[in-house]
Amino acid sequence: MTPPETQTGRPLLLVDDDRKLCGLIRDYLTPLGWKVEVKHTGPEGLEAAMGGEYEAVILDVMMPGMDGFDVLRELRKRSDVPVLMLTAMGDEADRIAGLETGADDYLPKTFSVRELLARLRAVTRRHSTKVEKTEPSEWTAGELRLCEQSHTAVLGDRSLELTALEFALLTELLRAKGRVKTREQLIEQVSERRFDIFDRSIDVHVSALRRKLGDDPREPRYIRTVRGVGYVLGDPDSRS
Repeated sequence: MTPPETQTGRPLLLVDDDRKLCGLIRDYLTPLGWKVEVKHTGPEGLEAAMGGEYEAVILDVMMPGMDGFDVLRELRKRSDVPVLMLTAMGDEADRIAGLETGADDYLPKTFSVRELLARLRAVTRRHSTKVEKTEPSEWTAGELRLCEQSHTAVLGDRSLELTALEFALLTELLRAKGRVKTREQLIEQVSERRFDIFDRSIDVHVSALRRKLGDDPREPRYIRTVRGVGYVLGDPDSRS
């Protein structure tokens, strides 16, 4: 197994004093493209959440030193990172308290890991949608220019003829320029556009994109493969 310090994937913070449960969640999510960092106390979790860049935080309510409500209350003063709260208490009052404090969703500890994954995907999608509304609709990398509003992509002075799926993939890669996008992320993000695809078909569509960009897969100028993880789109003008 890849050591935690060299793991790649979507950064996720898990704060829970139940070490067995943390191991179960990490073992389940890691092969699905998540990089899970674990803390076992409220103060440690708050420090990590304040100092790191995570796509989401899974936060237990009952912990030593500082409970999850207090952690969330402090976190919300500085961050809008999606937070999924876990609790052994399924009481309605606790759920309402968590949501009013700023939790994005709430899950009793009788959950299955599949349900946890579904909730996690849902809160990160909603957060991404909010972020996208504040982003520009145009992105560039070298001679490549893409305008989401007009649904056009241009390389130099040549217009690129892309399928809807290719355009969606290129948009996601450009939006994250310089950062690795896992296959799992790409599947989730383009499937929001009503595409039903399987994991390895992403590779086929990326290959088609490379051909249209004139990219040599052995020495790509734009789309680089990160073996076993996914893809990253870089800017040729910034390379030495």
